[in-house]
Amino acid sequence: MAGLGAAAAFAAPGALAQARRASVQDARKLQDSAPLVEGLDGSTLNDEYLAKLEAAGLDVICQSRGGFDSFVELHNFLDRHPDRIVQALTVRDIRAANKAGKIAHVSGWQSAEFLVRDGDPVMPAIGNLRGYKQLGLRIVGLVYNVAGPFGGGSLDPDVGLTRAGKRLVEEIHKERLVLDVGGHTAEATSFGALEISKGMPVICSHTNLRSKVDNARNMTDKLIEAIAATGGVIGLTKVNDFHARVRNSPEPVTAQVGIEKHLDQYDYMKKLVGVDHIALGSDFMWGRKDLVAIIPELWPGDVYSNNPPWFMVKDTETVTEYPNVTKGLMERGWTDEEIRKVLGGNLLRVFEKIWGA
Repeated sequence: MAGLGAAAAFAAPGALAQARRASVQDARKLQDSAPLVEGLDGSTLNDEYLAKLEAAGLDVICQSRGGFDSFVELHNFLDRHPDRIVQALTVRDIRAANKAGKIAHVSGWQSAEFLVRDGDPVMPAIGNLRGYKQLGLRIVGLVYNVAGPFGGGSLDPDVGLTRAGKRLVEEIHKERLVLDVGGHTAEATSFGALEISKGMPVICSHTNLRSKVDNARNMTDKLIEAIAATGGVIGLTKVNDFHARVRNSPEPVTAQVGIEKHLDQYDYMKKLVGVDHIALGSDFMWGRKDLVAIIPELWPGDVYSNNPPWFMVKDTETVTEYPNVTKGLMERGWTDEEIRKVLGGNLLRVFEKIWGA
């Protein structure tokens, strides 16, 4: 784990600006000098996975949660391992956890529909956001793939932000929570949310590039640029389908692609919006094998292969393989300072802007 002081502390005077030879050991050494922040992890958090996170040297894990019961489960797990992983509500908490050699856990939602219980009117339910904040919620996505009370999902790109969605976005900013749009949320809904997010950085925690692969889960350059213009960041996933599966693909399973395809996305993003707006958003799904069986319409075949757990890009398949990405960026000429920003510095900057130090 790296020390998580001011961003300047991660700068490396004289860092190389040209392509260079690098080993996995070189990459690990660089990671040890950086904040390693996973922007989205959907895995099952248990003793086995915690050991994997520790082996990876992770400083911060931003994990998607569900309703009230999932927060109870999380708190019970954290209570069993107070010397290894702790809940982070502020950047100060993150730094304190790092100093103590612990992983900081940040809770988020990929859909805000957890606010609304069956039969409840939507507008009053938005008031539940404050209660979830007290439980530890810090990142809020609006919609997951299909349209809901707050707007459209990625499968409904032209559905805009609803009246309830507008109210929710206002409450998210009022409560100083991180707004997460794009990715699972429709483009029209995302732009609507950005319109009422003036002066606040907004993120997309996990997506890939529509300009590279025409997949509904991938974002257009226009939306990427709009999020970057808020001062926010875009996390890049390692999900194989988002690197290779195009709309209306006749193949039930997309062939696994190599890490170079993933590294190409960092290079493209760097040219499009600059290194200050790129983050890790791997979307690891360790231990999650039953998603399609639960709600198949959320994961249609023109977006996802039909054999979860879905492939990750080769050589990025587990949480312990971060050094392969770091090594690849080093060999492509990224400087140490640029890589440190991507590994976690950029996300910490956004968190501090919204939550305070």
